Order: sequence, then structure tokens, then C-alpha cells
Amino acid sequence: MQMGLDFTLVAEVEELVAGVDEVGRGPLCGAVVTAAVILDPNRPILGLNDSKKLTEAKREKLYDEICEKALSWCIARAEVEEIDELNILHATMLAMQRAVAGLHIQPKLAMIDGNRCPKLPMRSEAVVKGDSKVPAIAAASILAKVSRDREMAAFELIYPGYGIGGHKGYPTPVHLEALVRLGPTPIHRRSFAPVRQAYEALEGLTQV
Repeated sequence: MQMGLDFTLVAEVEELVAGVDEVGRGPLCGAVVTAAVILDPNRPILGLNDSKKLTEAKREKLYDEICEKALSWCIARAEVEEIDELNILHATMLAMQRAVAGLHIQPKLAMIDGNRCPKLPMRSEAVVKGDSKVPAIAAASILAKVSRDREMAAFELIYPGYGIGGHKGYPTPVHLEALVRLGPTPIHRRSFAPVRQAYEALEGLTQV
């Protein structure tokens, strides 16, 4: 049985707080996806937890409930081209800015999962392992992960043979082998070493 986090964050009741989280910094392909969520203290959501600690079925159920009950939520992203141009850290900060800007209610405080905050027009606070401590961050982690996982499942159909629907773009042995065998796709991040090496190998073949 999977239990949700048993926590009540006083700040979330006393002031408008947005939780912000990201998914997809480590994969070799696809966008980095972020979410911002302002929960409604009058409409509690049971079972919130770090998205990685929940089953896929539980995440899907909570995704719908969060979208229905939250005071405001927004899912945003930074594309592969932006990741390659800016680097993954700065692209993640940009995607977080977009998620917060997309809220139709401006929060007084943004609580960011991790150890650094993007530049925002309101007060922000970084919370290490925030998706296991702060309900709104946990909710954001669920929205971001479900959204990105759905996208990876769609890419599995467009780019078969890489196993993207299973590993979600992370550098697993299956993915790395397919990258060498099949070459990179348009959704692969050129700035990541295994992808860059695959492009260099292809360029070497074409020059022979």
C-alpha cells in the first residue's frame, strides 16, 4: 500500500504558495518539463507524494485530481533546442519561470524543489527534496512527470527502436546501444555527450 505524505505546511494555509518542480534534466532526449501548483487548502488531496515514489496508476489518478482541485496550475517546458543553446540548468530555470508565469493567480511565495531558484517576481525558496516535504511541490512533481511520460510514450511511436516509452529518454544501456546503432533523432540533445558522440560517428562515416 502506498501512503501519501502526512504533512501540513502552515505556510500553505497562511499565504498563497506555489510549489514548483521539474522532470527530465537527465535524459538524452526530449524537453525538460516543469510544473507550478497552488493547492487549495479547502480541497485537500490525499496521497500526495514525490512522483517517483508512486505507481504510474496512482500518478495518473492524482494528476486528474490536482488539475481539478488546485487553485491554479501550469505545466511548462524548455525544448531540446533551448537545452542545447542554454545548457540544461539554465533551460530548467527558464521552464520553471514559464510555469510560474503561467499561473492565473500570482503566488506570494514560490517553493522550488532543489537547491537553487530561478529569478521570479515574487519571493522564492529552494527546498532540497521538496517533493518529499512540501505538498505543492509534490503535486507539481506529479503533473510534470505524468505530462513528460505521456510525451515519451508518444515519441516511442514516432521513433521506434530506442525504447523511449520505457526508459523515458534516460541513458540506459538499451538507449545507448540504440543511439549508436540507429543514430540520433531530432529530439535528442546534441549537447549531451552520448548524443554528441553519435553525431560525430555519423559525420565520420559520411566523410569516408
